[in-house]
Amino acid sequence: MSTALIILAAGKGTRMNSDLPKVLHPIAHASMLEHAMAAGRALDPERNVVVAGHEAELVRAAVAEIDETAQVVLQEEQLGTGHAVQQAREALQGFVGDVVVLYGDTPFVSQDTLERMVSARSRADLVILGFEAADPARYGRLMMDGDCLEMIVEYKDATDAERAITFCNSGLMACDADVMFRLLDKVGNDNASGEYYLTDLVELARAEGLAVTAVSCPEDETLGVNSRNDLATADAVFQSRARAELLDLGVTLMAPETVYLAFDTIVGRDTVIEPNVVFGPGVTVESGALIRAFSHLEGCHVSRGAKVGPYARLRPGAELAEDTHVGNFVEIKNAEIAAGAKVNHLSYIGDASVGEATNIGAGTITCNYDGVMKHRTEIGARAFIGSNTCLVAPVKVGNDAMTATGTVITKNVEDGDLAIARAVQTNKPGRARKLMDMLRAKKAAKVKG
Repeated sequence: MSTALIILAAGKGTRMNSDLPKVLHPIAHASMLEHAMAAGRALDPERNVVVAGHEAELVRAAVAEIDETAQVVLQEEQLGTGHAVQQAREALQGFVGDVVVLYGDTPFVSQDTLERMVSARSRADLVILGFEAADPARYGRLMMDGDCLEMIVEYKDATDAERAITFCNSGLMACDADVMFRLLDKVGNDNASGEYYLTDLVELARAEGLAVTAVSCPEDETLGVNSRNDLATADAVFQSRARAELLDLGVTLMAPETVYLAFDTIVGRDTVIEPNVVFGPGVTVESGALIRAFSHLEGCHVSRGAKVGPYARLRPGAELAEDTHVGNFVEIKNAEIAAGAKVNHLSYIGDASVGEATNIGAGTITCNYDGVMKHRTEIGARAFIGSNTCLVAPVKVGNDAMTATGTVITKNVEDGDLAIARAVQTNKPGRARKLMDMLRAKKAAKVKG
């Protein structure tokens, strides 16, 4: 049976107090919408429809970056969840199969849960996702009779006995497309909010004699985000899960609660990560690496046996080969560091390549930007770059070459050559004392004045 997704992403999120649509706020460097769409991809959907509303063009642009095959439809007025799903009708014209409704602000539903929802369609016409709530609060209660879901009772309408029920409605559902839209045509808005509720489908389906059931999932999968506080809670949930997964995979986290992971961080086993390390998007660390404290990595690849930090920054395009060392207060950007090379202290290597077993001295800078264009520096194998060398790109330093401390390299250095480019030192006897006496006198005169 084919599957289509409808992801509801039209809300403004007033309590977020933001100009950004609620679903575009990030968790672990990916928007909530991206998390929701990634969850839905587990079903290999034939069609993927996102219902946008507030700042729809921003949502449309975000969807295009996540999945160019997804279609965005507009809910011009936010008239309830039932009305939102109706906006996907035209986009699903001719589709035959099951529709699964997800929420862009409910990012953590798992592949297993979605597969169980679709599987439950074999015994029910309409499937609702529920959860056992630790604090049911104001959630709608799922009234079950065995496997049969009889109705959803909203908190405000529930009796004391019904409010004692802890099996609650998440809002997610699965249903045959034709059945869903036929039932939606019957949904009215005769309620206090004047809105069309998707939850009304349960009562309408029961009235037609259709089978309705609910499947259960862990409560944290249904976590919705409506405020900045909710967003922080959701991020903490993600981090806790992601850290636990790394530990299970054989990664050592010396202080797990201090490590911040991105949604796509990949770390191989036997890697050691010290405290207070931050991973941005697009990071892969191979097995057996060491990431030392207070380092920040994004868009980079770290190979087996490499050592990074402490206080190192790897920016997008940084490629570290096996057994490389990138030390304290070193920044690497769009550069390849070959096997065994070392950049150990206080250096910036950008738009560059560093050859095998080369040593980069403290304070070395690749001067890659001329104010308009970026230029590349190429350093060969087994080279020695003296401390405080400035390499003014575009420039090449050959294999087995050296630069003297304090050198400014503006021309290529051939294999095996030593480059020295600094002014001759001149000492002026007694000049320091005379200069200081003159400066002190000027300062004293200024104070008196």
